[in-house]
Amino acid sequence: MTSQPTTKTAAGGQGGPGNPGGSQGSGSPGAHGSGLQAGLKNRHLSMIAIGGVIGAGLFVGSSSGIATAGPGILLSYALVGTLVVLVMRMLGEMSAANPTSGSFSAHADRALGPWAGFTIGWLYWFFWVVVLAVEATAGAVILEGWVPAVPQWAWALIVMVVLTATNLVSVGSYGEFEFWFAGIKVVAIGAFIVVGGLAVFGVLPGVDSEQAGLSNLTEHGGFLPNGPGAILTGVLLVVFSFMGSEIATLAAGESEDPQRAVTKSTNSIIWRIAVFYLGSILVVVSLLPWDSEEIAEKGSYVAALDSLGIAHAGQIMNFIVLTSVLSCLNSGLYTASRMAFSLGERGDAPKAFARTTGRGVPRTAIIASVVFGFVAVFFNYKFPDTVFLFLVNSSGAVALFVWLVICFSQLRMRKIIQAEAPEKLVVRMWLYPYLTWATAALIVFVLGYMLTDTEHDGRKTVLLSLLVAAVVLAVAFVRQKARGARAADAAEARDEVPAG
Repeated sequence: MTSQPTTKTAAGGQGGPGNPGGSQGSGSPGAHGSGLQAGLKNRHLSMIAIGGVIGAGLFVGSSSGIATAGPGILLSYALVGTLVVLVMRMLGEMSAANPTSGSFSAHADRALGPWAGFTIGWLYWFFWVVVLAVEATAGAVILEGWVPAVPQWAWALIVMVVLTATNLVSVGSYGEFEFWFAGIKVVAIGAFIVVGGLAVFGVLPGVDSEQAGLSNLTEHGGFLPNGPGAILTGVLLVVFSFMGSEIATLAAGESEDPQRAVTKSTNSIIWRIAVFYLGSILVVVSLLPWDSEEIAEKGSYVAALDSLGIAHAGQIMNFIVLTSVLSCLNSGLYTASRMAFSLGERGDAPKAFARTTGRGVPRTAIIASVVFGFVAVFFNYKFPDTVFLFLVNSSGAVALFVWLVICFSQLRMRKIIQAEAPEKLVVRMWLYPYLTWATAALIVFVLGYMLTDTEHDGRKTVLLSLLVAAVVLAVAFVRQKARGARAADAAEARDEVPAG
């Protein structure tokens, strides 16, 4: 893989380890453009990598985890964070050797077979188009509160249209928007940790020192007030807030130096999770007792800001959450369209998905993704408790499916890379293959534990996600069998042609 800026994506050109067809990013025959272009700067990739682990779920979903596990939710976050670090290490190994817009889907195609790349690629696309609807609605709720004259559905439409426009202009415009969205999140959560940390240690004036302190970690029923089992329940509540860490590996194919971008984002994942997740949650449960009614009523971060006596804490947090929502929408549309582009290039989606404009934008893939996003938004407003609930639940376990496929792909890809281009192993999974197998076993365990969870819809989520996965997998095998039959017929026809 070339690591120089080029008119085509840096993942295109020559075939190599992990590149099924050797054409990633080259554009399909008859494409209007010349494939994806290296329009993302290093600062864009750095902020995308940092912001990718800070989802809106961290701000709005952590209160339920704290209520379930108490201060022990820190162990839940640490467990899931460790899982993400290991999975990202595997993905980094494969993506550094072959940066591509298809990321883990393209690697699975090469390592496990076309059926795997097809299945996980479409499931991942499905996950993100549903996320578009969830985030658009969440943003619309906040915006309607600020400007009630505009109805909620109109705000959802506006944010979707604006971010679709930015994605259609160029990959650079996506990168620039995400740079600032992620920057606001990073600054906000960094300031929260610093100010909250000073309050915890009693050096911030104007704070009730009797309420804030590390003693909140062990008082009020102890560190595990609801027992050790609550740690696993907490895992189920926080695991999906980590989805998005892999976006940097998809975006790397359109960066100035793909291999460097992947290596850097992979190596920095540990401190990013430690600071932004564990650091901020530690501050929350130290500032307030875990069973405080304020956490349940206002949300964990708003309650924590209120306890510091910061004026308009709710509106400040609404602004930060809105920024996170817009960031997730922006990246979700980008991610879904690039996965659709990769599927189109490999013949697993309509060829039109692989066509690009002169600016290297896969316009058809973007429009198709946002259309399904609009349809999902419509279902959210018309059938929120039936059709939309099915969409949300049936895509809920896709994150775990993706991580599991990454594990099995890496087990195979390591051997392929070592045989074909060992010099490209610039990122290596630790303790291969033992830690890879242990990670896969942990993911299977989490999925199994979800089947026992009826209180938080864990069982329903897994079963519906498995149902959708089975349907997509069946389509993949039918397509693969049909392709094989056509290839056999073509070969037979060639054999029957008499020699000239």
